[in-house]
Amino acid sequence: MNWTGRLTAVVLFGALALPAVAQSNQEINARKENQQDRIAQGVKSGQLTAGETSRLEAREAHINRQEARMKANGGLTAADRAKINREQNRTSQAIYRDKHNAAHQ
Repeated sequence: MNWTGRLTAVVLFGALALPAVAQSNQEINARKENQQDRIAQGVKSGQLTAGETSRLEAREAHINRQEARMKANGGLTAADRAKINREQNRTSQAIYRDKHNAAHQ
């Protein structure tokens, strides 16, 4: 492949990669909103106690601080997004567990 072909491939790859990165950041933000809505719904319905709510909010705040630090260090890499996703998964599981533990409250 000559240099023109390589340049075209690099430009094309870059154009395709940008929407994937933007989509991942949008997914992170959508999950933040969704999890905040789930916590708020749990408070409203009485499924979450004040202590559970406080712990869940602290987890969310930790993820937000972690994401801000990652962005400040040059933007989110694929590894950064994967780490945030794992933390959001764990927090999502904690929200579910806390909302469905009525027998233990």
